[in-house]
Amino acid sequence: MMGKTEAQSTEKQQPNPSNDGRELIIREAAADDVRLLEAILFEAYSQYEQELPQDVWLAYKASIVEAINKSSTIAKLVAELDGEVVGSVFVYASSETAYGNAELGIHSPIIRLLGVTGKARGRGVATELIRASAKLAREQGADTLYLHSSDMMGEAIRLYERLGFERAHDKEFTTGQTLVKSYRLQLADTTLLQ
Repeated sequence: MMGKTEAQSTEKQQPNPSNDGRELIIREAAADDVRLLEAILFEAYSQYEQELPQDVWLAYKASIVEAINKSSTIAKLVAELDGEVVGSVFVYASSETAYGNAELGIHSPIIRLLGVTGKARGRGVATELIRASAKLAREQGADTLYLHSSDMMGEAIRLYERLGFERAHDKEFTTGQTLVKSYRLQLADTTLLQ
């Protein structure tokens, strides 16, 4: 396990029913999950390959591999559905650890690289990964949980908004011509943790 006490790790391994009644477990990624993380994230994000210029797509894939191999996260969580790893999300402590951007001024947890395999979509996996991230953020003493996305990821943005995330315009930035939108979840009053 990566960086948590046994009690916290055990708590994250409690099974939850997925939307279709199958057993869903959220746990911290183990060292031997590295290749699985890469496969899951490449599959999950491959839907954007046709929308991005080839050089941008290759740089994006390289940034995924770099994030998997770096240990600057609070946690790298994976979702197992009936024993098969089908999703992941990375939780960072701040904008500095998430993006190398201290000037962005986010000193609360940030989730990145939320990805679910195609065959597991629509089964509540992404929601449970976000719920586990929010719970972890709250356990760290945070009041908010952030994430960033772009218009290209419209389906994901709709999920975030449905779960209670609101735009945080003051924490947005651009990469090239793309506006990277910021979303913030207030942890004290979110139904996600009730």
